[in-house]
Amino acid sequence: MKDKIDNKTLKKGLLPYLFLAIIILGVFYFFNVLNSNVHEFSYDEFIEKLDKGKITELKLVARNSGGIYEVTGTLSGYDENESFEASLPLSEEVMKKLIIASDNQEFKLTVEPDPDSSSLLIIIVNVLPILIFLGAAFWFFNKQMAGNKNSLDFGKSRARLSSDDNQVTFKDVAGLKEEKEEVKELIDFLKAPKKFQKLGARIPKGVLLMGPPGTGKTLLAKAVAGEANVPFYFISGSDFVELFVGVGASRVRDMFQQAKRNAPCLIFIDEIDAVGRQRGTGLGGGHDEREQTLNQLLTEMDGFGANEGIIIIAATNRPDVLDPALLRPGRFDRQVTVNLPDVRGREEILAVHAKNKILAEGITLQNLAKRTPGFSGADLENLLNEAALLAVRRNKDEISMSEIDEATDRVLMGPAKVSHKYSENDRKLVAYHEAGHAVIGLKLKNASDVQKVTIIPRGSAGGYNMMVPTEEKLCSTKSDLLEEITGLLGGRSAEEITFGEITTGAHNDFEKATKIARAMVTEYGMSDLGPLQFEQQEGSVFLGRDYNKPQHFSNEVANEIDMEMRKIINNCHQNAQDIIKKNKDLLKLIAETLLEYETLTKEQIDYLVENGKMPEEDENNLESLSITKLRELAKEKGIKNYSKMNKAELLKELDTI
Repeated sequence: MKDKIDNKTLKKGLLPYLFLAIIILGVFYFFNVLNSNVHEFSYDEFIEKLDKGKITELKLVARNSGGIYEVTGTLSGYDENESFEASLPLSEEVMKKLIIASDNQEFKLTVEPDPDSSSLLIIIVNVLPILIFLGAAFWFFNKQMAGNKNSLDFGKSRARLSSDDNQVTFKDVAGLKEEKEEVKELIDFLKAPKKFQKLGARIPKGVLLMGPPGTGKTLLAKAVAGEANVPFYFISGSDFVELFVGVGASRVRDMFQQAKRNAPCLIFIDEIDAVGRQRGTGLGGGHDEREQTLNQLLTEMDGFGANEGIIIIAATNRPDVLDPALLRPGRFDRQVTVNLPDVRGREEILAVHAKNKILAEGITLQNLAKRTPGFSGADLENLLNEAALLAVRRNKDEISMSEIDEATDRVLMGPAKVSHKYSENDRKLVAYHEAGHAVIGLKLKNASDVQKVTIIPRGSAGGYNMMVPTEEKLCSTKSDLLEEITGLLGGRSAEEITFGEITTGAHNDFEKATKIARAMVTEYGMSDLGPLQFEQQEGSVFLGRDYNKPQHFSNEVANEIDMEMRKIINNCHQNAQDIIKKNKDLLKLIAETLLEYETLTKEQIDYLVENGKMPEEDENNLESLSITKLRELAKEKGIKNYSKMNKAELLKELDTI
């Protein structure tokens, strides 16, 4: 696409030059054609023709500056476009001779004045080119300035005024009930500030929205401006920082000047951590430009008078790096945490994004909300969009649960590697590994519900097990964490018991399990070391997250921490092995079914556990069929090499028939 655009631009740029070249060639050709029929005569040749009476027409132009007559004319016997030229001395004798010859020979004689003596022509020849040059230079300069209109105003504010075309209100913000209540006071103040001034109340000058990415911080700020119906200036923290020291501070001053002229108004600074980081930190000293910009921002926020009608809302997902002076009363003195939505909030967000989408019968937003714990508002919007794209790709008129499941997997793990080929031995290893996770999830009392098991590779994983908590909890108990570690070790335990061998497929499980075990010992006080916290979730954010991490315990305590972690992991591993050994039949049933179907949903797993077999297959729903059944259908349809295809390839071939 880029090559096509470049070729198009190149052709467009060459066309004027090509057109000019054609004109120049045409002019040269025209003059050459005219000049090819013009004969040059010397003075003697002209006099000879004149004496013989062969001249039929003569035009005389006196050149005073050159002291000559320029003569053009025709001779008898010339064609229509044929003529001659000659130069004669500028004298009375020559003029008398020409007049006498004209009278005697009766040819037409025309005398024209010297064109160089015309004042208008002198102006045109001498002044007009200069005017054209100056005009062209002025036009070119203006065009360059128009193309780089910001080249001379780099000290001006980059804050942009939001248009009213896409005004956002609270009805467009779902799942943030408490957060909207926190900022409603700002709307009341912007609409009726005198009500607050009457009782001496001071509205916060700055509100800091903190939370993970995609939770709706920017959307909430836009909704505040939309509800208050006031000017909404928005700018990114990186727009202040420039190469030249002092430019950022100048932009801050200009931004507040604009705000004061348009008060009451709202200023939104996105990613304020780009300019509001702590001063005097980092290797090699501070950052002069950023620190000067921050100093100017602090001065402006503390400088403008109370209740001027200017409210600043800033957003960040890194509040830990902000300068403490930004967070003191009088500046960002109200901090609103925008967390990931709970199940009710996710349902409201899904309802907003599902307005223009056609969902199949039986799909409820409540069930979708339960299946997506940990999803942010942006993730949920992306989930429904991916599902809609998949439905279009499959030529469907509505979004079914199949597209939603695939979209969920895409958001979490990336697209499926359907063309990835691996041996039957690897498929069997992956199947038993994932079946081990599923068995632990089914048998542990407080374990999460198994929503989906698949052996289709995605991302760096050969397969995965999606488990959703039965209910969302604010805190996790020690039993919950131990069962989570046990579930993570279920895959390795199944490999050991079934094959008597271990593989590298559990490396990500070990990473998660070790992290939980270390947090239990060093942060949560859930070990024999007692209720002590040895580590904190912090690090030098300017030197690297784990660089120069402080250690507030001795080497003996460090050894005890390692022993406690090993004890937790070993106990959970032994528990996982005991569960797998007691449920070998269930492990084999799930693994063999996975090899046949590749993907099992919660409903299929529950039916399989209860009845020992899969539900009856519906040939109208190809995705629910086993590989064996799909290969039989492919054989009936005459598809070649069907025996070597995996399920995804078989579905693709059958869909094209």
